[in-house]
Amino acid sequence: MKELSLFLGCLIPNRYPGIEKATKLVLDRLGIKWSELKEASCCPAPGVFRSFDKITWLTVASRNLALAEEKDTDILTICNGCFSSLMDANNILKNDAVLRDEVNSHLKKIGKEYTGTVEVRHIIDFLYKDIGAHKVRNAIEKPLEVRAAVHYGCHLLKPTKDRKLGGAECPVFFDELVEATGAVSVPYEGKTSCCGAGGGVRSAMLETSLKMTEYKLERMKKAGVDCIVDACPFCHLQYDGGQVELAKAGKTYNLPVIHYSQFLGLAFGYTPEEVGLHLNAIVSPGFEEKIASIQKGNKLLE
Repeated sequence: MKELSLFLGCLIPNRYPGIEKATKLVLDRLGIKWSELKEASCCPAPGVFRSFDKITWLTVASRNLALAEEKDTDILTICNGCFSSLMDANNILKNDAVLRDEVNSHLKKIGKEYTGTVEVRHIIDFLYKDIGAHKVRNAIEKPLEVRAAVHYGCHLLKPTKDRKLGGAECPVFFDELVEATGAVSVPYEGKTSCCGAGGGVRSAMLETSLKMTEYKLERMKKAGVDCIVDACPFCHLQYDGGQVELAKAGKTYNLPVIHYSQFLGLAFGYTPEEVGLHLNAIVSPGFEEKIASIQKGNKLLE
């Protein structure tokens, strides 16, 4: 198996370092060879740069790709937006010689060159295809007896012609990884709809953004879940910070938001604090008590 360069992106180191720590813990526990992609920049954000200037977007993305090429490693992302930006740029440049030459003319000024020799992976895609839900299940030490609302996020699934990870409307691969921890992935209405953050909606139209988040949270709550499990720090921010914003309008959900790396870390026996749940805006003592009880091997109270 080829070594992986871990691409952290912007949001995780700056807002949710617990996701970074949890990812490194679970990669080590699974025996995956990885190293951090040093000197990496923003991916850059697909909803902004790509919309305004394609060449700038491709050049910045290709610099990150070139850093991995110099190490002869594939890139592992833990963010749907980073995955989308880097994967799409990689696919475009591999198949368009004219754009590739133009981008390389810019990279040459800083002593870099993009050659198209690496692949871009999302941690969910990688764990499902290269490790397998069965191996993840066998590595679990503290099965999580919780009900989870799985949120895939838009960029992990679409455009389907490029992602090829499973049906965009009724995907199951992420659910299988969540259930490999011992949890139950609970069906809920609107499961594959947007969290409300993407495409600049959160920045430009916060009220509209929060309506989309409220739609999701209402249906998760109705389904009787204990927590939300996501695969993207921007979705994570939208559900976590969004609940705080909605609470100001009297709409309280109190659903803990957990990136899959953190969720898997809990199933490996790491404490909520070790995987950074205390750094979230929404902290649920009841949920953490349930996890503590599971990890101590106590029978859960109904």
